[in-house]
Order: sequence, then structure tokens, then C-alpha cells
Amino acid sequence: MDKELKNKLIGIRRKIHANPEIGYQEFETAELVCKELEALHIPYKKNIAKTGVVAVLKKGEGPCIALRADMDALPIKEENNLDFKSLKKTKSTSGNEIPLMHACGHDMHTTMLLGAAALLKDTAFKGTVKFIFQPSEEDVYDDAEKKSGGQRIVESGELNDVKAALGLHVHPLLPVGKLAFKLGQALACANFFKIEITGKMAHAAVAPHLGIDAILISSHIIQAVSSIVSKYIPPHEPTVVSFTKINGGIAPNVIADKVILEGTVRALDLSTFTEVLKRIEKIIEATRIAFDCKIKIEYNLNYPSLLNDKNVHNSLAGTLNTVFGKENIIPVDAILGSEDFAFYSRKVPSMFYFLGAKDTTEPAYFLHDSKVIFNEECIPYGSKLLCDGALELLKS
Repeated sequence: MDKELKNKLIGIRRKIHANPEIGYQEFETAELVCKELEALHIPYKKNIAKTGVVAVLKKGEGPCIALRADMDALPIKEENNLDFKSLKKTKSTSGNEIPLMHACGHDMHTTMLLGAAALLKDTAFKGTVKFIFQPSEEDVYDDAEKKSGGQRIVESGELNDVKAALGLHVHPLLPVGKLAFKLGQALACANFFKIEITGKMAHAAVAPHLGIDAILISSHIIQAVSSIVSKYIPPHEPTVVSFTKINGGIAPNVIADKVILEGTVRALDLSTFTEVLKRIEKIIEATRIAFDCKIKIEYNLNYPSLLNDKNVHNSLAGTLNTVFGKENIIPVDAILGSEDFAFYSRKVPSMFYFLGAKDTTEPAYFLHDSKVIFNEECIPYGSKLLCDGALELLKS
């Protein structure tokens, strides 16, 4: 990548970083992407999966390959001293101001995909490359159907003509110039759940027998659900159930009539994940009957595990060795993080890589940290991986 393009991409990245937007609100980001695509004379469609952008570069007859980047930020207040740090806020449904930050590096991903588009524009090939700038990877936010941007992209039909898909994610603890991957089930199934318990209010000292104690009921649910992994899931299956939020109660002398529990389920294997959810629902139903109360559960996010295809990876061997060097390509273990690129990977053969983006300052911070900094020197690596990867997949 020449210095002029690199500097331009860094400028684009800093502009996106300073103006983060959460899922399904990426209006300014999408507009910036469209302007850059217009400058490259690459046709595109707007408002795909609500706020997404899909561009298509076709040169002759051949297969179609998809390259994907996510655009959304997180509701986190940025705490570092970058000249282009985010000062932007959005408003919640209750009217409160929420600070925003690209703490997961999606500003880097969007920039790298624009870089790949610029490189491919001036490269000869036969076939079609589809550039997918996806909204709302982090959460489903206010989507009425509880669907993420990745799920909506797949349901939109944009992958119906695609033979293979390629994505990446910056890794702020991995040095620049290194690439990590895991074949097969690489990232976990993920679920955000909310359990609402409705009991009956009563005087806590004089007449507790006239109430139905939602706090007591919640304690039974927490204990029973938390034992699922240790007692019903094989020890070799990486699985986590975590309760992360609890809210309920009115006063010290009043039996609580409502408690809301929230948490997450993670499992590497999809069948294990499904089994955990079934057992949670059985526990809830049995508890409802035992305590004569009302309990409902809803899922605000539900991602399958991400599948990395060994044939796609093997097809990219030459590209990876050229861009990174064989000694810098690192096989790693699967982790219980999640990614809605998983929906792509279950539609078409796909590969998802972790790209080294560690900053030179110490200490380094991980994804979703308010102090995380991504090294912009990784931008050429990411753009080149997407560009040359697409070319290699078009041939194979």
C-alpha cells in the first residue's frame, strides 16, 4: 500500500473513531462509506439490514466473494488522550445521555474494507467482490425482532450468490504483523437473557405468608441455573452461564413482588448451547409451579457459534504467507467471545481472522475497555488481507 492511500485511510479511521454510533444508528458512518465508494466509482446499495451498505465490484464472469466489516460502536466513555478521542453521546429511550466509543475496533474494520475496495478497484480479476458494511454487530438494541445486523444481512439475501466470505477482527493484545485463527467452531454461541419474576407484595414481618416473595424465588433460580454447567454439561465442553444484573424490591419491610434477572449464556458447541437453554426453561417452569408465581424469559440476543472453514483457510495459505510471513500466522484455541459473523459462516464457507493491532504504549488493554488503543499500522495489513484474500478465493 502506498503512503498516500495509507494516510488517507488513517484520516478516515480517525473521523469514524471521533464520531461513533451504536447499532442501527450508523447514519453518519454509512454516509461516509457511501461517499468513499462514490469517489472510487464503486456502485452500492444503502439501507441494507436497516443502516448497512453493500457495494459490488464486478469484473467479468466468475464467482462472488463477500468481504465484511462492522460499523457500530459501544455505549462506553472513552478514557484516553488521543487527539481524535470520542466525545460523542447519544440519548437512551429514557432521555439520559450515553457516551459512545469504538472500543471494539469497528472503525478499524470499516476503514480496512474501504482500503481493500481501493486496492481491488485498480486490480484485474474475474468475478465479483461484494463489500458488506454491516450495522449492529454488538447487540440487537431496539430491533423489534431481536435481530443483529449480521442476521439481517443473511436474511436480506445478500449472501445468496456468494461462494465464500471473509472477515477479520483487530486484536489489541496481538502485535502488528501477526494473524491468529482457529478452524472449526472458533467463537461461541451467545445469548443475553432477561428473566422477569412476578410475585405478590405483602408486609414482610406481619404477614409474609400472604405474599409471594420474588427475591426468594430469584435466589432459587440463580442457584439452579448456575448449577447447569457443572452438573449437566460435559467438562470438556467450554460453557458459561453468568447472571450479571438483578433488580427488585421496594422497601426493607415489604415482600418484593417483582425481580428482574439478566445474564448471558456462552457455549462453543451449538447443541450444548441449545441444551443449556432448554434446561433453563425447565427450571423456570418448575419454579413457577412450585412457588405459584409468574415467570417469563426473553432473549435479547441469540448468536450461533462461528464456523471457520478449513478449505477456505487452505485456499488462502499463499496470501497469508505473503502478507504476514508463515512464522507470524498463529493457530489459537477457541474462545467464548461471540461474533455475528457467525450467521455468515453458517450460510457460506467462511474464515474469520484476528489481526494484530497492539499499540506501542503499555499497558495494553483488551476489547471493550474504555482505555483500549488500536495501532493504525495494522490498517495496511487488514486491507491487504481482504484484498488479496478475495483475489485468491476468486481463483479457487
